[in-house]
Amino acid sequence: MPKMKTKSSAKKRFKVTATGKVVGGQAGKRHGMIKRTTKFIRDARGTQVLSEPDQKLAKRYMPYDR
Repeated sequence: MPKMKTKSSAKKRFKVTATGKVVGGQAGKRHGMIKRTTKFIRDARGTQVLSEPDQKLAKRYMPYDR
C-alpha cells in the first residue's frame, strides 16, 4: 500500500493536541470588523477546539497526526 497523504490545507490550519483534540482558528474575523461587537472580537482571539463532527473531518485529512 502506498502512504496516505496529508491534506496541505489541513496541516496549515489545524493542530492536534496531546489528548487528540483538534484546535483551529476562530471563524468570522477576516473582514467586517466594524459591524462586529467588541465582545465578539475579544472572544474570537486565538484558537478554539473544533466541534466533534468537524474534528472527525479534520482527522480524516491528517492521517498521521492522531
